[in-house]
Parts: sequence; C-alpha cells; structure tokens
Amino acid sequence: MGTEQIPEVLLNSGQKMPLIGMGTSAMPQPPHHHLTSILVDAIKVGYRHFDTAASYGSEESLGQAVAESIERGLIKSRDEVFITSKLWCNCNHHDLVLPALNNTLQKLGMEYVDLYLVHFPLRLKKEAASFEFAKEDIFPSWDMKGTWEAMEECCRLGLAKSIGVSNFSSKKLSQLLQYATIPPAVNQVEMNAVWQQVKLREFCREKGIHVSAWSPLGANGAMWGSLAVVENPLLKEISAAKGKSLAQVALRWLHQQGVSILVKSFNKERMKENLQIFDWELSDDELAKIEQIPQRRGFSGQMFVHHDGIYKSSEELWDDDA
Repeated sequence: MGTEQIPEVLLNSGQKMPLIGMGTSAMPQPPHHHLTSILVDAIKVGYRHFDTAASYGSEESLGQAVAESIERGLIKSRDEVFITSKLWCNCNHHDLVLPALNNTLQKLGMEYVDLYLVHFPLRLKKEAASFEFAKEDIFPSWDMKGTWEAMEECCRLGLAKSIGVSNFSSKKLSQLLQYATIPPAVNQVEMNAVWQQVKLREFCREKGIHVSAWSPLGANGAMWGSLAVVENPLLKEISAAKGKSLAQVALRWLHQQGVSILVKSFNKERMKENLQIFDWELSDDELAKIEQIPQRRGFSGQMFVHHDGIYKSSEELWDDDA
C-alpha cells in the first residue's frame, strides 16, 4: 500500500499529518533490536506517522528504524515520516522542557520532531521517569503556563514543527488557550466506539485543535484495557455485514469522525489490515447505531490521583468531559 492512500490532515500550525499513525508503547517493551525490526516492517507496509514518548522507552528503536529504512531505500529521507514524541511529567517545568526535547532528539538521532506533546497535565518528581512511580512523586501543583511557554520556544527554535497536548480536558485546554501564543495543534486522547469523547471533540473543533485517538480498539492487553470494543455485539454485526474485520469497522468509525488514529499492532498482517479503511465507508444508519453504544472510559488515570497531589479524584483529572 502506498503512502499516497493515507490521507493527511492540515494542522493549525500549517503542517500536514498522516491520519493513521503507529503507536510504539508496549508493556513490556520488546527488546530494542526486535522493536526496530517491527517498525521497519511498519514503514515497509506503508506507515509514515509514528508515535513515541520519553516514557515509552521506544525513541531509540524508532530512530534506528527510520535510519535503517533510509539505508534500505524504503524511504528517501527523514522528511518522509511524521514523528510525534511526548514530554514526560517529570519534565513539566519551564526549565526542563528544552533539555527533555534535546534528549528525545538525541535518542531519535533527529534534528526535529514533527509534533511534541505535553503527555499529561501534571508534574512528577524528576526521578519518576516512567509510568512506574510512587504517589508521593506527584507534585501538588503544576505551572501549565511556564511549561507551555517552553513548548512554544521549542517550536520557535524549529526543534518541534508543531506542539500540542495529550489527555487534556476541555477545561484544561480552555485554561491553556488563555495564555498560549501558539495554540496546541493536537489533543491526543483516549477515544473509541465505547468512549466517543463527543463534548471534547466539539470543543476542539470550535478551537481549531485536531483530535488524535489513542486506544482506538480499547487497548486490550494493557493493564487498564478491556474487550469492550473488540467484543461489542453491534460492531461484530456491522463487521459481518460489511465483510470487514471488527478492528477495521472500529477504525473506520473513528476516521469518519474526523480524528486521526494511533493504532498499535506488532503483527505484520494486522498492520496492513489497519491501513485498509479508506476505500469504503459506514452508512448513516450504521453511524447512528454506533452513537448509541453505552459509554465508559477505559483509562481512569487513577495512578495520577493522590490526596496530596494536584488531583484528589479522577473527576478532577478529567473534569466533566464525557
């Protein structure tokens, strides 16, 4: 499949982003050389958008996969891929953002990322370098304004072509927009057929912020994931009627909502299948039925909730988005 068949979205930054990206987060993460090989396979089958993060431990493997793909002639240059990475919460401070991005670029072996996101709206102590941290590592407050000013500086320096956020509610985006001189281009959030994010999507549409969907299939296999998407009876019914896989139906629904999608399969056949969603569509009737699916958030964010932290409950983390 050629990359010309993967549509792109024009972000508010003026940059174009492929509407399907390959996620690189896994617990446990495959060995470095194995992940590199998987990501080279992904480039081979047509992926040109890759999503990594400081906390995933996959930046070096991704950088190596891009370099290897150039060497093998699968792509001509680094400019042919769109690379997203994320600032981890232990660097959510004005003075730590630029060093964190430079560290990411060093691991990637690249001069810039296409998109750099604030991973979560809170700050952790410096030693909390991944998703495994103690509740006591959560700061009771966070300087969103100072962090965003440093993100904007990364953009002005050309180290990040676009900047954005991840896991931000409408309320937190609204706060950010009060002082942002460069508005976030993207808000990357959990979104799928059983967590449709209607309110948040409407807010982002009004503000010109593109929504990107992680956990498009419910993250079955993750500690917090579930079978709610892949075992949904309505999606199974539509899948059978269409002669498509259930995953393709779930991904096509997301595409028809105007969001970009971050898929993650390290199986080469499923990698191909996940790209084959652009030459057919769901009917208005099928879309209306999917809208009626009972809604439930998958990732509670409970790990970020602490009586001495910035969020005393998951409701405070997500505000009233539902």
